[in-house]
Amino acid sequence: MTVGEKVFSSNGQSITFDAIQEACARAGGRIAVPRNPEENEAIASFVKKYNTYAYVGLTEGPSPGDFRYSDGTPVNYTNWYRGEPAGRGKEQCVEMYTDGQWNDRNCLYSRLTICEF
Repeated sequence: MTVGEKVFSSNGQSITFDAIQEACARAGGRIAVPRNPEENEAIASFVKKYNTYAYVGLTEGPSPGDFRYSDGTPVNYTNWYRGEPAGRGKEQCVEMYTDGQWNDRNCLYSRLTICEF
């Protein structure tokens, strides 16, 4: 699926956050990162298709609640579920629910692989 200059793709497999980053890099891309509502909806379409949650390319920095893109830059678009993020430093990855909203989550769960190119 293409949005702007990004192409999003999934192999339908659910693996850990680090494994997703490695798989996307091997394929020549990176873990999908929604930077606007259109990209969020594109990623959500895979989450809905496979009916499972997916990690997105955001991680919590050294300060609890300070989430950043994988390249370290501050997040300029969010779609948190009400009351989230709530992990207070204990949940350093971000998963997308089937409705497209986000939740902070431990990085060791298996979630849907979605890459961007």
